[in-house]
Amino acid sequence: MNHFLDIHKTDPAALRTMIDSALAMKAARNGRPKGSPDDDRPLKDRMVALIFEKPSTRTRVSFDVGVRQLGGQTMVLSGKEMQLGHGETIADTARVLSRYVDLIMIRTFEEATLLEMAEHATVPVINGLTNRTHPCQIMADVMTYEEHRGPIGGRKVVWCGDGNNVCASFLHAAGQFGFDFTFTGPETLDPEDRFVAFARDKGSKVTIQRDPFTAVEGADLVVTDTWVSMHDPESAKERRHNQLRPYQVNEMLMSRAKPDSLFMHCLPAHRNDEATSAVMDGPHSVIFDEAENRLHAQKAILRWCLGL
Repeated sequence: MNHFLDIHKTDPAALRTMIDSALAMKAARNGRPKGSPDDDRPLKDRMVALIFEKPSTRTRVSFDVGVRQLGGQTMVLSGKEMQLGHGETIADTARVLSRYVDLIMIRTFEEATLLEMAEHATVPVINGLTNRTHPCQIMADVMTYEEHRGPIGGRKVVWCGDGNNVCASFLHAAGQFGFDFTFTGPETLDPEDRFVAFARDKGSKVTIQRDPFTAVEGADLVVTDTWVSMHDPESAKERRHNQLRPYQVNEMLMSRAKPDSLFMHCLPAHRNDEATSAVMDGPHSVIFDEAENRLHAQKAILRWCLGL
């Protein structure tokens, strides 16, 4: 049984298999009408529980559609319906759900919730997001880069802004896929030391650079994310905006990266905050390919978890 909890907890060879599988499945679907099924339906008669303590658009739709394209069925459960950890323990919830479904995807706040679910479930568990990491997104990002520019190993990836959960998973990926990573942002929002240490221990060059224009020189990929969460209080949002304004990805900043560099944002975006519309809609941007590839990358993760 294979859980997909974090990129750094998954064997690099398995990660490579998933990326290659995702690219192959996407290629096989090219030219088909939307909604048409795959010829190969490995999830036939399988039920997948999709648990959302934290709301989502892309995660919900991409997992739901992905399971259906692979021939399976989904049961979508909200945090209010589940009340995880309130009354019934997470451990007992995991044990009960394992009797009903073949796989559990959970998008939650606390990493401890994910880990307890995986510890007690007797079916595979997928991390759809926690406050600390977002591995499914980064699998889609690696897939998107390689779709456009070939192997990501040895490339320079620059993260602009907040060292958040998406940044953390990018650092895990740097170690596992062998690319270099530069973080540029305010010191108060640096990624956790343990995430940086993992990538460095795996041989990746990780740089912290406060000047964003210096940071993006020679970049193959420039990435940012929203500066605020929907759950942040207004006072925190204003404080973050003040800290992060110098790290906006705009045309002037992108001009310092390689001419064939790519720009990514996992969405949803606050246009003209963390990135300008000129960049998001410009020639370097692959944000909508990136969004689509959540579907294909997660289908590959589902298959790997179930050994299919």
